[in-house]
Amino acid sequence: MHDVSLPVARVLIDSPLPQLDRLFDYAIPREFDALAQPGVRVKVPLRSAGRVVEGFLVERAVAEEGGRPLSEIEDVVSSVPVLTPDLYRLVRRVADRAAGSAADILRLAIPKRMVRAEKVWLASETPEAPRIDETVREWARMRLSGFPGLDEAMRADARIALDAPPHPVRLPAGDDIGAWAELLAALAIDTLARGRTAVVVVPDHRDRAQIEEALAGRVPLAAVVRHDAAQSSPARYAAYLRTLAEAPCIVVGNRSAVYAPARDLGLVAIWDDGDPLLGEPLSPGVHARDAALLRQELEGGALVFAGHTRTTDVERLVAVGWVRDLPARRRVGARVVLSATREGESRGTRVPSTAYAAAREALAHGPVLVQVSRPGYAPILVCAECRHPARCRHCAGPLHARGPGTVPVCTWCGRSAHAWRCSDCDSDRVRMASSGSERTADELGRAFPGTRVIVADGDHPVQRVDDRPALVVATRGGEPIARGGYRAVILLDGDRMLMADDLRIGESCLRWWSNAAALAAPGAPVHLVGVTGAVARALATWTQPAYARAELADRLPLRMPPTVRVAALSGARRSVDTALQKLREDVPELDAEAILGPVDGEDGARALVRFDYARGARVAESLRASVVSDAVSGRRPPRGKGQVRRNTLRVRVDVPDLEL
Repeated sequence: MHDVSLPVARVLIDSPLPQLDRLFDYAIPREFDALAQPGVRVKVPLRSAGRVVEGFLVERAVAEEGGRPLSEIEDVVSSVPVLTPDLYRLVRRVADRAAGSAADILRLAIPKRMVRAEKVWLASETPEAPRIDETVREWARMRLSGFPGLDEAMRADARIALDAPPHPVRLPAGDDIGAWAELLAALAIDTLARGRTAVVVVPDHRDRAQIEEALAGRVPLAAVVRHDAAQSSPARYAAYLRTLAEAPCIVVGNRSAVYAPARDLGLVAIWDDGDPLLGEPLSPGVHARDAALLRQELEGGALVFAGHTRTTDVERLVAVGWVRDLPARRRVGARVVLSATREGESRGTRVPSTAYAAAREALAHGPVLVQVSRPGYAPILVCAECRHPARCRHCAGPLHARGPGTVPVCTWCGRSAHAWRCSDCDSDRVRMASSGSERTADELGRAFPGTRVIVADGDHPVQRVDDRPALVVATRGGEPIARGGYRAVILLDGDRMLMADDLRIGESCLRWWSNAAALAAPGAPVHLVGVTGAVARALATWTQPAYARAELADRLPLRMPPTVRVAALSGARRSVDTALQKLREDVPELDAEAILGPVDGEDGARALVRFDYARGARVAESLRASVVSDAVSGRRPPRGKGQVRRNTLRVRVDVPDLEL
């Protein structure tokens, strides 16, 4: 039995096992008393596993008289308190809301320890509070003055939704960036000038680079901290250690940056929250938007959702009064033209005469952007006789062509389909059912002889193009920035994009098209080809929030997200049934239509649970208890059996729409 006079450490063990998602008490030996402070990494024995594991010392306590014997801490890994109290409260709250483990979120929030980077940080001087020139402060205030009431809302730590101006701007250094990046940079600078930390969360490195360019020359280099999973491990850990300092800074990064610690958080800004890159694929799968909402509630500071479009998630928060919509003083939209085929033109004409004429006229002045849905040459092949999709004989994957006259290749396994024959009609001929970026570039190159053609997609990444005439064929999301903006934008394949099997496909298309339109020079035409209906009208009138409101109204009677929350249960049929039965007992208000399934499949059973936001805490608590119970029972072999049953019950709350 340990000495009762020894202090006690309450440790969160770094383990994926759900039954270990709680604080364990360990005695602190006298030799570790000075080092074992809240927030440090420690090594502790795990009796059930008979081994030593790592964890975080969350808090210290005093041993109780007559208490049970406690094991002692084996070692203090590092004296640096990397887990702040605010971060632990946030992680615990986020995990409980998502019916997940706090340790899983901490792996995303706190980078792996790098000894050399840590030694450099300990030996370096304490960062000083950055100084912002008065001219820069005035510049930031001028940029924010375009939104009446924004300055007051920021100082009141409000939750705000902003529609960013859809046009590029010229930096003093000579490069162009989106006006949205300059707006978020102004928000961050204004926050930093008030002595508080700003966290700016963006989907990818292209967006991050624009924010950094907008900050360059206006904020001291040391005050801008990059928080990016693509960084090297030492650089990422060094950046995390910088955010632990008392001196305020501006953190710019991807989805995990939302957890970056800050002594005095003044702003969390999220750009384009509809981008799927802001959704965390790893368990428990918490979206950066939801983590930011919880953080603002716990720590204060302003919260800003900005974009060229409005997601239904944010619009729902605006409707219930949780987020405040701040319109711009002067409403600015892109000049959108709905291009349809004219009389005499074939309905299959890919580029109608109106869009063709606009491109030809614009090419006399500068670059023209052509957005397509897919990369490659011919992403989809079908049988030339019966139009049946061409499939690989080995894995049944879809076939595509890398170029004109080339042998079809399987998209899944990469095998070449020599001597392919259709499984339905036995034909040996294929035809292209769609045009990718490369084929479109070939077609436009022939239509506009002597014009530069630039392909920008996943295989050919392009960040910027100059202001000389060129046709830039880009896939959605891969559009480069043109100096001075594009003189025209042609949006192709809109009808194909809208046919995708996705609940939010209209919302996604509107986001893709709006982001592309925002790259056009002021007054330049944006032609949306072959699309009509509500999405096209929202783009043409630049009323994206109204489209989001209409979507919410349509989903409400169907009880589809985000009007309700949805949790998915999967695993062995018995485990799923048991969890659903317990959920009925714990939350009896759930009606008969709240649970869909379970449905048996190859990997077990799956069920969906739809519930109101007000019941979210109780539903998550019940589902989490079922996961823990299933994991614990899985450790005990059935009577007469020597084999341990594996834990199979999996729960995900707030399921992405693609998984519904």
